[in-house]
Amino acid sequence: MVNSALTEESRRIEMLLLKNEENSNKKRVFADRKRTNILSAPEERTIFYLVKKVPGFITSNMLTGIGIAGSVIVLIGFILANYVDRSFLLLGVIGLVINWLGDSLDGRIAYYRNQPRKWFGFSLDIIMDWIGTVLIGLGYLVYSQNEYELLAFIFVVLYGWAMIISQLRYKITDNYTIDSGLFGPTEVRILIALILVLEVAFPDSIKVCGLVMCLALFIIDLIDTNKLLKLGDMRDQAEMAAKRSI
Repeated sequence: MVNSALTEESRRIEMLLLKNEENSNKKRVFADRKRTNILSAPEERTIFYLVKKVPGFITSNMLTGIGIAGSVIVLIGFILANYVDRSFLLLGVIGLVINWLGDSLDGRIAYYRNQPRKWFGFSLDIIMDWIGTVLIGLGYLVYSQNEYELLAFIFVVLYGWAMIISQLRYKITDNYTIDSGLFGPTEVRILIALILVLEVAFPDSIKVCGLVMCLALFIIDLIDTNKLLKLGDMRDQAEMAAKRSI
């Protein structure tokens, strides 16, 4: 009885230690950024599960390359849909999944392996995100016709505006977040994927969907710009107050 009780207690302690270690590792993986998007909780659980499964020979930079490859696949899907068959847009859905996989895991795996290169990774991530956005916008430009070609340009501009806001917010607050409230890059990818599927099922629906998405991005950018300016004003006032107190 005593030995059985000791064994059970040892197992309980071991499980508790493993759980604490798991929580510690998870905090380290996501320590450099705060997520506020709708899917943040399930997304973090998925990413944390995947970083533990990635083979050791796959590096953070390789995952960044995989993310860009996903954007190239989206571009190819648009091109084939325009010149061969509309159903090739579904290739873009696969490309968006691959893009999410590479873009989400590249930095997280560096933190999981305790090998982060904060500023190198930050710089590379921003540049690759911009290139990926341009590739997707270019794909839409190839696929769309007449005046709707302008939506591709507007989408790239508005997404770039959102990226600039996130960098300025980081500069002002010293807290890095890639989300605009409840929406982040993951939600944008899902919306684009849904638009591609709808276009295959209902031809020309991409025109209306693209217009609605650009309008939504414009409104989000305006709201975030207003919040950013308020943060900048608050920091200015705090710094002026600190100077006066010296």
